[in-house]
Amino acid sequence: MQYTTLGRTGLKVSVAGLGTGGFSRLGLANGGTEDEAIAVVRTAHDLGVTLFDTGTNYKNEDVLGRALKPIRRDSIVITTKSPIHNGKENRPVAEIVGMLDATLRDLQTDYVDVFQLHGPPPSFYGFAVEEVIPALLKEKAKGKFRYIGISETAPGDVQHTVLARAVEAGLIDVCMVAFHMMHQTARKTLFPLTMKTGVGTMLMYAVRGIFTRPERLAPEVQALMDSGQLPKDMGDPAKVLDFLIHAGGASSLPDAAYRYARHEPGVDIVLFGTGSRAHLKENIDSLLKPALPAADKARIDALFGHLVGVGLDRPPHAPPLVG
Repeated sequence: MQYTTLGRTGLKVSVAGLGTGGFSRLGLANGGTEDEAIAVVRTAHDLGVTLFDTGTNYKNEDVLGRALKPIRRDSIVITTKSPIHNGKENRPVAEIVGMLDATLRDLQTDYVDVFQLHGPPPSFYGFAVEEVIPALLKEKAKGKFRYIGISETAPGDVQHTVLARAVEAGLIDVCMVAFHMMHQTARKTLFPLTMKTGVGTMLMYAVRGIFTRPERLAPEVQALMDSGQLPKDMGDPAKVLDFLIHAGGASSLPDAAYRYARHEPGVDIVLFGTGSRAHLKENIDSLLKPALPAADKARIDALFGHLVGVGLDRPPHAPPLVG
């Protein structure tokens, strides 16, 4: 495993972080058992993963807590998050604080390393900074968490406006941001700010359905060609990324996507989710490989650098999108 520092927090973390959400939720969303989920977490730790991310909405904090219980607490980093709205209106601040308390009980720990606001859209920014963050900082003073952050609503804030405003205002220590080969907006709008201020970054969406299921990639690319966002002469829309797979390059599209994200300047940690120990090892292997060949990366940037919001499919338990 390779290790880095999570921004100005000083937390030493693995560059590969295990997420317990996404479409898999440690396999629990796809018929896996809790014992199998626990085995995935412990295998990840055996392979050197030290950062584990969860969330109230995932409904598996108790499983993660049981998985991590035998592991020395100060040797790992636990990050979690709770939504501040119910899809229509603000959640009462007391309810948000209550979620933090429930999280600590479920995780069987006295504190979490990073507590994040989960998916606040731009319209909830005022509530977040004027009411939620001040209340949470009082809980931080009680030792319930060490650092505060925001996990963005990727499909509902494709230009990262909430994160950028919070970073510029000095309100957060960590942010969770969406970035991948066909959604590169954070390179211009967010990473320059986080690198300047030392805010830690945890990357999500590095690999989504668009890079793992050919039946997703082809229609998405075709729609981009039809709308003029991609050249109409690109050829077979199912094969537009095939140039990445070659000797000396990537072994697969997911491999390319993980390596592209991992080596982006400004990225501290890349999160991934899985319910399979074999898949877990594949993901970690990709994240530990060198960057893609320079010519391949330059071609990705040239072809897709202008695209916004492509491939940001949402898992069923994600916080509701609101205006």
